[in-house]
Amino acid sequence: MDPMNYVVISSIGAVFMGFFVLFVRMKAAKKPTNVKKIIMPPIFMSSGALMYVVPEFRLTTMEILEAVIVGMLFSILLIKTSKFEIRDNDIYLKRSKAFIFILVGLLVVRLVLKTILSSTIDIGQLSGMFFLLAFSMIVPWRVAMYRSYMKLYKELHGIKMI
Repeated sequence: MDPMNYVVISSIGAVFMGFFVLFVRMKAAKKPTNVKKIIMPPIFMSSGALMYVVPEFRLTTMEILEAVIVGMLFSILLIKTSKFEIRDNDIYLKRSKAFIFILVGLLVVRLVLKTILSSTIDIGQLSGMFFLLAFSMIVPWRVAMYRSYMKLYKELHGIKMI
């Protein structure tokens, strides 16, 4: 199969994943959250690192650095739009109109980068880079969410912070 077909197919998959994340996020705002809901996504996602067992997906040191730095920069936008609130004696993720625009914007940037980079970077390595970028984005975001959640949890349950 032509490498450009892989780019197109994976881009379509990314669009569907983006819509799935939006749907899940909107549904999640209707129910109280907990620690498990915050920490499980990166744990489940970490199994994707098994791709690096296959030589075609392995990255150079520079590719690793680029993916991690871009992912961490992108995570700042997600962190800024993820806030919790106490409602009915439970902790809920606040709805943010900006989150939808940021998520769609990140998706567009990802698709543009993938299209541009696919002409100079092997499709396997590019896949490895985008997985690492996504993982480097979700981990700091979820750590920040966990810290924010725990702060509210302690406030809600009257636990003194040291």
